[in-house]
Amino acid sequence: MSAEKSSLHTRNLHRNPYDFDQLISCVPELKHYVFENAYQTVTINFSIPKAVKLLNKALLLHFYNIKGWDIPDTNLCPPIPGRADYVHYVADLLAEPSDKIPAGNSVKGLDIGTGANLVYPLISHRSYGWTMLGTDINQDSLKNAQNILDQNPDLSSVIQLKHQSNADHIFKNIIGSEDRFTFTMCNPPFHDSEESAMKGNIRKTKNLNKSKKVKPLLNFSGQQSELWCEGGELAFITKMINESALFSSQVLWFTCLVSKKDNLNKLIHLLKKVKAVEVKTIDMAQGQKISRMLAWTFIPQKDRRGWLV
Repeated sequence: MSAEKSSLHTRNLHRNPYDFDQLISCVPELKHYVFENAYQTVTINFSIPKAVKLLNKALLLHFYNIKGWDIPDTNLCPPIPGRADYVHYVADLLAEPSDKIPAGNSVKGLDIGTGANLVYPLISHRSYGWTMLGTDINQDSLKNAQNILDQNPDLSSVIQLKHQSNADHIFKNIIGSEDRFTFTMCNPPFHDSEESAMKGNIRKTKNLNKSKKVKPLLNFSGQQSELWCEGGELAFITKMINESALFSSQVLWFTCLVSKKDNLNKLIHLLKKVKAVEVKTIDMAQGQKISRMLAWTFIPQKDRRGWLV
């Protein structure tokens, strides 16, 4: 047995080693991919796309009662523990300053780029009862996300989907004049080109296989909008910050993951420029890499309590 994953958030349900007997009882097909490695640890080969997808399916069913989860092979297959971490850090943010996490459907979250996997809304609602809106520019991704919701009818009233029809916009077209969101969240496209994304995939696969000659594999694949955009992460989050100022009174906390630490200073400088009243940077582990959550608000502290009643 491997040690507890202490880098994960203390409320993360995935801190303990995977109980593969339990997971296989949820998804029997997973048993074909489980083995004992040289360190006598029961695991799967994370460079095999099918294995990762079946593991996700089992984790979501066992821990979150999500039935029938599936994604096309062409879409990004997310690591569930890391995705759950982001949700729990958002919960900590909303708990300030009372230290009581607001739960229930009066807390409304917006997931930018929810993808075919819908993981952030699923974990958010199952963990805290929040109401979620997932958006994406890819209609095929949203169609798959809707298929997941159709398999779980109890979620139809608490998780909604909305298509972003303009790839140049993030909050525009999504947040209506009457809308109020307690928070927004986003795991932005990291790379600045398809070539850069491909190189990153090859690197990851090499690290998993400890092999010099490998081809990029599908569990690190993804639609273009999931993996890269012009200007990469910095350009995407810059656009997000600039647009957030247009909706400053309609969202309590804007949040976004930032993979490249070097981007933080530029982003924080921009947040001062657009007059965010508070900015927070929270370090967190996202799978094998260290990431951080950048959070900002335009709402003065004295006015925040009313958002969380």
